[in-house]
Amino acid sequence: MFTTIGTNVLSRYDRASTYEWLETNGLGGYASSTIIGAHTRRYHGLLVAAMKPPVERTILLSKLDETLHIAGKSYELGTNKYQGAIFPNGYIFLKTFYRGLFPEFTYQAGGVTLRKTIVGVHGENTTLVTYEVLEAPHGFTLDLLPLYGPRDFHGLGHANGLLNPHVSFEDGHFHTQAYPDQPSLYLSVPGAQFTHAPNWYFNFEYEAELYRGLEAHEDLFSPGHFSLQLEAGQRVGIIVSADPTAGRDAWALFEIEKNRRLGLIAGLEGKSDVQKGLTLAADQFIVKRDQDLRSIIAGYHWFSDWGRDTMIALPGLCLATGRHDDARRILAAFASSVSDGMLPNRFPDHGEAPLYNNIDATLWFFVAAYKYLRATGDRDFVLQTLLPVFRDILQWHEVGTRYQIRMDEDGLLAGGEEGVQLTWMDAMVGDWVVTPRRGKAVEVNALWYNAWKIYAWLHRLADRETEFLALTVKAEQIKDQFLKTFWNEADGCLYDVVDGEYRDAAIRPNQLFAISLPFPLLDTEQANQVLFHIEDKLFTPRGLRSLAPDDPSYQPVYGGNQFQRDGAYHQGTVWSWLMGAYVDALIYVKGNWGRRLATNLLRDFEVHFSEAGIGSVSEIFDAQKPYQARGCIAQAWGVGELLRIGVEYGLFSQPAAETEPTKAKVLDLHLARRQEQVQATQATGHGAHYRAISPYRMPE
Repeated sequence: MFTTIGTNVLSRYDRASTYEWLETNGLGGYASSTIIGAHTRRYHGLLVAAMKPPVERTILLSKLDETLHIAGKSYELGTNKYQGAIFPNGYIFLKTFYRGLFPEFTYQAGGVTLRKTIVGVHGENTTLVTYEVLEAPHGFTLDLLPLYGPRDFHGLGHANGLLNPHVSFEDGHFHTQAYPDQPSLYLSVPGAQFTHAPNWYFNFEYEAELYRGLEAHEDLFSPGHFSLQLEAGQRVGIIVSADPTAGRDAWALFEIEKNRRLGLIAGLEGKSDVQKGLTLAADQFIVKRDQDLRSIIAGYHWFSDWGRDTMIALPGLCLATGRHDDARRILAAFASSVSDGMLPNRFPDHGEAPLYNNIDATLWFFVAAYKYLRATGDRDFVLQTLLPVFRDILQWHEVGTRYQIRMDEDGLLAGGEEGVQLTWMDAMVGDWVVTPRRGKAVEVNALWYNAWKIYAWLHRLADRETEFLALTVKAEQIKDQFLKTFWNEADGCLYDVVDGEYRDAAIRPNQLFAISLPFPLLDTEQANQVLFHIEDKLFTPRGLRSLAPDDPSYQPVYGGNQFQRDGAYHQGTVWSWLMGAYVDALIYVKGNWGRRLATNLLRDFEVHFSEAGIGSVSEIFDAQKPYQARGCIAQAWGVGELLRIGVEYGLFSQPAAETEPTKAKVLDLHLARRQEQVQATQATGHGAHYRAISPYRMPE
């Protein structure tokens, strides 16, 4: 998780520009770019401020490009991609990138070795940029060129006559307000001289936006440049902020933030670097909402806080890391937003009213609360604050709420209407709902059963035995109906969706939740059969495919314009967060042997921590080799689920068997073992050969 990248990557623009770093501030804001400093996304910036935490994110400062003037020669350290050109090409002077507590960049040019560190300050819209002169034969000048065009982080800016070119600079403190409706930008550059030379720079090209089929060109404005005289052993700390910087010291802020992060991993002495790194990554998603509440950003760069993602990620991000107070505040925040028995699907980017177009986030709320109580023993909060909310939720679902979500006569939960996407497979382009899944979805009803079991369990905890017994009977009736409705006897697995007489037999990962949730609905034999299909069709080393490759709707690559991307989003694309449910199911079926397999699986995932969004877990991956990372570079439920299973099952410290085969060579079930699987199926039926096809088969 603590990654060093050298010139074998850094010297190649095409490779280095695919590695990204991320610094966050606990408000929803962040700083981010590629490891060579060339922006490839509209979302990249040195200060992306959340003006109404955790939303209303505005790119206040895009870049701060450096130039060294040494003995009459100039060395530009910045790197920018323009339409048809790369200029300057400062990446040739970048010798190492290191991601530890913070991203660090070490440059060498003209005999000078300069280390730059970028730090997001927790709790405020502030980024620190520090420079340390490690070597220098004599004094030199460091020029810093600020580039900006304040805008909403979803947009792009272009040259115009409305931007205010005027700035103030006094005693090392810089201030400007580019537009009347945008926040001010403040910089502290102690010891610097400022040269006012306003200028527009045209046609920056963002390659990731080109890949996404979106507008990819932007103009940025510079008011001039700062100049610093430096020599060996000196250092300078710069503050970039949405708030005034007078009286503030960058190095004092640096020490506070360093100690805060060290505190996050203080209890992990002797633990693996993977656990430490994931614990630090988890911190990036937990953000302030309103006064004393907390929430979870679903993913960087573009997501806000989503109900479903929050509830799935919470056990890993908060409970596995000991952040129980944050977990409580998150649960309280969402409990206060329940409407008509529904948890918000998401909070919009500009602070508008929450959106409620989902059927499952509310049910994941029960699971998150159950795990919170098991981890903390906080009975008072759960029974006094959450239990009444749960009662309201279930009552609404019984009689019916938005989007025709209601308990059917058979006790199962149905929902959906034309033009609305309600499950986690929620891609929609215009009026096209790619995977509508109207009716009774398999994972929704596994969650529905678990919600009633948890609700019953809470009544026993509250010494309401009569209610507990009645609720338990109701839950078991739901379970019986679930098995009658969803079990696909012909294929030995579960239907994905049932709607009247319609049965969707597509092989998707959703059936896994009938095994992986706290209260499974399948016995081990049925679970064996389901796992066979999951491993046969969906397993990859980065997560599970969202659809089997032999399905006519399967899309192996996520890319192109929005229509193409959303058409592939849940039609084959691999999702990292599903690895958690897979491990739950593996251990449910195979016990300690399954735990050993899961340990190796997590170890193989480590490769990803040093690519794409360095130190974090990507949202999605292509469904075919080389399983290219796509989507968000840092996804909350991907990080959360790996942390959860790692801590819950002791996977971070358990050694692998010495006789285990080389894991990287046995991961692709669908090529190396395809024939073995087919033969085993023909010979023994669905469940009996599960052990033969497990992706981390151990010696007999």
